[in-house]
Amino acid sequence: MDYSPKQITEQLGKYIIGQDAAKRAVAVALRNRYRRSQLPDEVRSEITPKNIIMKGPTGVGKTEIARRLAKLVGAPFVKVEATKYTEVGYVGRDVESMVRDLVEVSIRLVKEEKQKEVEIKATEIVNQKLASYVTQVLKQQKTDTAESVLRAQAEHELKEGKLDNLIIEIDVVDVPKNITMGGPGMEGMEMGIDLGNIFGGMMPKKTKRRKVNVKQAREIFMNEECEKLIDKDALNTEAIMRAEQTGIIFIDEIDKIASRGGGGHGPEVSREGVQRDILPIVEGCTVQTKYGPIKTDYILFIAAGAFHISRMEDLIPELQGRFPIRVELTNLNKADFLKILTQPENAVTKQYTQLLKVDNINLVFEKDALGLIAEIAENENLTSENLGARRLHNIVEQLLEDISYNATGKHPMMDVKIDSAFVNKHLHKEMKKQDLRKYVL
Repeated sequence: MDYSPKQITEQLGKYIIGQDAAKRAVAVALRNRYRRSQLPDEVRSEITPKNIIMKGPTGVGKTEIARRLAKLVGAPFVKVEATKYTEVGYVGRDVESMVRDLVEVSIRLVKEEKQKEVEIKATEIVNQKLASYVTQVLKQQKTDTAESVLRAQAEHELKEGKLDNLIIEIDVVDVPKNITMGGPGMEGMEMGIDLGNIFGGMMPKKTKRRKVNVKQAREIFMNEECEKLIDKDALNTEAIMRAEQTGIIFIDEIDKIASRGGGGHGPEVSREGVQRDILPIVEGCTVQTKYGPIKTDYILFIAAGAFHISRMEDLIPELQGRFPIRVELTNLNKADFLKILTQPENAVTKQYTQLLKVDNINLVFEKDALGLIAEIAENENLTSENLGARRLHNIVEQLLEDISYNATGKHPMMDVKIDSAFVNKHLHKEMKKQDLRKYVL
């Protein structure tokens, strides 16, 4: 979708409070991808994405910005932790696995789109299959009724959804599992051996009997029929192309692999080794996957880290050069927390309101209570570990613990007002600590 940078920023603002500099940077990066796609081939091949590195404490929105960005345009997105590549001493997980993971995500995205295209045709075939199975069940119940009548009844009731819970016995294809090689540094190596494909028609597909309800059977048959109708080669080609041209890889905790001048031995060697392993992926190389080779030249890489011990400058110069756009995210204050509690579409207060409505409790958050929660969150982050917006989840969970525990859903709908008195009563320990801090010099 050809969103303008302002529109992208507005969309991100529905879920992320503040951090305007970071939102602007990713909005421009995304728009540049669209601009590049409109250029002639000879010019397009010369333009590579401008990768972004974000610095900021945990819980301020680094991951959320990247995730929402990918969701906005339906781009393949994968998040990896840089530290996983150092987990087994000097031989961590295969760095190329991040690209293979991206291709897997791209395959799923394209497959979902292709399934929608063939859904109408597949639905007709599935309905006929289900009608045959249901007719057999009805024949056992109504032995003196003609099969054509029972078939018409089955088709009608299936269409009306009246038979969703009817148990039927069906034949399903028994798909052999892919063989995955284990061991350090080999987690990304998947053999993907499918004997049915290797020998083609020489080996008939195995089936097994399963007892399921009609609703489950419909889902199983839909998957089977869509598999038959989708051209796998075309799917793989498109998925590879989409991962290459629009894929986003988010490398979190990149500060944990930055060398801190420890003398060039032990963990420092391991960290620098991981940086040098990541470097060719970010610079541009070809990675082999079970769906075919993929070039990483045009994948957008977004790296992030707190950088409270190490600095961006501690990364090797070659890797720093591949992340030309640097963005610093700011700490959240009381005003930010207040907005986070009320404005985003997925605000924690809205989530709990919806959850407890299931048990006939309608939460009503008063403005004074929200201000108090925001103040507690700010003070807790200042005096203990800074968890960013995640601190709110911890506070609201404690605040509503008694209500969540005692709610059963057996009483009529009732309003529960969350005001400053309620906050003082249920978060008295946090409030006491806050009061004591006034007297600490």
